[in-house]
Amino acid sequence: QVQLVESGGGLVQPGGSLRLSCAASGSISSINVMGWYRQAPGKQRELVADITSGGITGYADSVKGRFTVSRDNAKNTVSLQMNSLKPEDTAVYYCKVSVRRRGAWQWNDYWGQGTQVTVSS
Repeated sequence: QVQLVESGGGLVQPGGSLRLSCAASGSISSINVMGWYRQAPGKQRELVADITSGGITGYADSVKGRFTVSRDNAKNTVSLQMNSLKPEDTAVYYCKVSVRRRGAWQWNDYWGQGTQVTVSS
């Protein structure tokens, strides 16, 4: 079993900052890509940012220059620093991690439970 626990969501005013964190635990042999997705009401879930095990990052155009994704491979955590937040960033944010479990050959994706981010004055 692999568990993902997210933290750090909340209510913030436009222009403010939040930091999300996601910790993976369980029967983990290796972790490949770690990423953050978001889903706003009435919209499809979309990729926000991701990072490979080697530290290569990718961002949605809408968050480039404002959000920073990072990871700690020793702790199996991924974080998302969100600055200059806008009302359109309001969504439930999910972390997704690609994991190879101990004794397994295949990779599987696991999702966090989601954390609400609300940007409003």
